[in-house]
Amino acid sequence: MRATSLASADRDSVPEEAFPPVAPRLAREFVQSPLHLWWEAASVAWARLVLALLLWFRGGWLYRQTLRGPIPDRIQFYPDDPRMRRLEDADAFMRGRFRLASEKLDIKEGCVFDQAPPSAGFSAALHGFDWVRHLEVAGGDLSRQFALKLTQQWLKRYSRFHPLAWRPEIMAERLINLFAHGRFFIVNSDLVWRSKLFVSLRNQAQMLARTMQEAPEGLPRLKSAAAVALAGLCLGDSRNTATGLKQLALEIAQQVLPDGGHVSRSPDTLLEVFGVLAMVQQALDHANRGVQPAVRNALDRIAPMLRFFRAGDGGLFVFHGGGESDTRTVEAALDHDEALGKPLGHAPYCGYQRLAAGRTLVLLDAGAPPSGPASTTAHAGCLAFEMASGLYRIIVNCGMAPGDNEAWTLALRSTAAHSTLMLDEVSSASVLHTPSLVRLLGFRLATAPHLVETRRSESAQGLTVDANHDGYLLRFGVIHQRRLTLSPRGMTLTGSDRLIPANANGRHVRLRAPRVPYTIRFHVHPDVRLSLAQNAGSVILKLPNGEGWRFRCSGGVLAIEESIYFGGGSARRAEQLVISAEWQGEATECAWLFEQMGPT
Repeated sequence: MRATSLASADRDSVPEEAFPPVAPRLAREFVQSPLHLWWEAASVAWARLVLALLLWFRGGWLYRQTLRGPIPDRIQFYPDDPRMRRLEDADAFMRGRFRLASEKLDIKEGCVFDQAPPSAGFSAALHGFDWVRHLEVAGGDLSRQFALKLTQQWLKRYSRFHPLAWRPEIMAERLINLFAHGRFFIVNSDLVWRSKLFVSLRNQAQMLARTMQEAPEGLPRLKSAAAVALAGLCLGDSRNTATGLKQLALEIAQQVLPDGGHVSRSPDTLLEVFGVLAMVQQALDHANRGVQPAVRNALDRIAPMLRFFRAGDGGLFVFHGGGESDTRTVEAALDHDEALGKPLGHAPYCGYQRLAAGRTLVLLDAGAPPSGPASTTAHAGCLAFEMASGLYRIIVNCGMAPGDNEAWTLALRSTAAHSTLMLDEVSSASVLHTPSLVRLLGFRLATAPHLVETRRSESAQGLTVDANHDGYLLRFGVIHQRRLTLSPRGMTLTGSDRLIPANANGRHVRLRAPRVPYTIRFHVHPDVRLSLAQNAGSVILKLPNGEGWRFRCSGGVLAIEESIYFGGGSARRAEQLVISAEWQGEATECAWLFEQMGPT
C-alpha cells in the first residue's frame, strides 16, 4: 500500500483531508458486479417497496392503538455494559461538540436533533443514544441534567413513530443504552415526564418485537432480538421476554459458529456479540429465569475465541473490518466469562490459525471471506497474518477507516492493505461497485476465494501451518500457498509464499502477459521503527522496548514503503516491508524470515 502523497505528514498522524487522493489507487481492480446478484437485488427491492407501505401504515393513529398495553413504572434491572466510556466525550457533548460514529457536529444554538447530521452513521448513533454511556461516566448533576435534557428533546420530536428514529436496529441501540446507562438520570426525574418516557419505552419495545426481523442481517438483527429480550426482562413484560429469547436463539444459531467465532469473521464484531449476550444473561440471572441454553452456550463458546483473538497488549488482532478495540472493553467483557475456557490453536469454522511460542504470537487468516450479507464489511485479506512480541505488535493489517468515506473503505478492504501476497496489484476478492446494486445490497463481496485449505503440524523446528487459496485461480490460473513456521522458543518466524500453476474448471487459464508482477506486503505497526541493515536485503525492526528483529528474504527485491494504520481507531502513518518479484507461469517461491535479535 503506497502512500507517497503523505510524505510531509507527521510520523504518527495523517490529516483526514489527505485520505481521498490516496485511497482510490490502493483498490485498483477491486470492484466488480456479477450478474447473479441481480436476482437477489430484485428481491430486496420488492421487500423495500412492501416495507415502504408498512412504514406509512405504522405512522398512523390506527397502528398506534395496537401498541397499547401495561405501562411499566420503572426499569427493574440495569445490566453492566462493557463498552468503553470516555470522560472527554462527555465534556465535549456538554460543550456542544458532538462526535459520534467518527463524525463531528458543533452545536452553537438550538437542539442537536434539529441539525443536519454529517452522515448516516452519526444520525444512527445520535438516535441510538450512543452518548448516554459517556455522560454517565462523567457523573455529577451537570451531566445528569444534560442527559435528561437531550432525552426530553428526543421525546418531544420522536415519541411517536418516525421512519429513521424507529428503525429496528436504531431502536435496539437506544433501548440497550437506556437499560444499561439510564439509571443516573431517570430514577429521580420528574414523575410526569418519567411516565411519558415509560409510555414511549413500552411502545418502542412493542414495535421492536414486531419489526426486529427487518433489521439488517448479522449483528444488527442479533442486537435487535437481544434488545427485545432485555425490554421484557427490564420492563417486566413476559411476552417480550419470550419473543426476544426465541428470536435471539435463532440468530445465535445462524451467526455464532461452533468454534465460537462469528460469521463475519471479525474479532471486533464478536466482541460486540459477546457484550450484548452477556447483558441478556445478567438480566436473566436477576429475574431468576433459569438457564437459557442458547445464550449460555454461546457465551461459553465465544469467550475462548475472544482470548484466541487477543494480542499481548490485551486488544484484538485486526481482521475483517474491526480494530484493536479498547483493552478495558475486552477485559470487562471477559469478566463475565464463567467457563474460563482457554483458546485453541486452530479455529476451523471461523478460519484462523494461532501460533504461539515464547513471547511471540502470530494469527493467520486461513479461511475464505464470508459470503452474502455477512461480507458487507469483509476484507480481501486471505492468508494475511499479524504478529506480536509480548506487549508489542509488529506486523499488522491496516484496519478500517472510521466514518463513511467510501474511497478509504474500498482501499482498506483490498488485498494491498493486508500482510499477504498480491498478484499484479489485483485483490484476491472483489467488491460490488454498480451503484444500483450497492444501494440494495451494500458493499458486499462479489467474488472471493472459495477453497482455502490449511494443515497444521508440530516438529522439532516448531509449529508449522501450510495454507493455500484459489482467489487468483480463475483470472491467472494460479494457487497462492503460504507456509509459516514459528520456532519452539518464538525467536524466529520463517515463511514462504509460492505461486503454483493450476487448472481452473478443467482448463488452463491463459496468462494475460508473459510476466506477471507480484508483491508480498508486511505492514509494520506505527510504533516499530525500521532501518536498513548493513548487509543488503535485510531490515532491522526496533520495538518500543528496545527489542530488535531482523527481516530477511530471498526470491525478490526488498524495499521499505509508506503505509497507514487505522487499527487503533485513528489514522497513523506507518511503514511496510515490500517484496517485489515476477511470476513467469511456473512454480515460484519467495522465502522470508523474522528473527529476534534481543535488546539493542
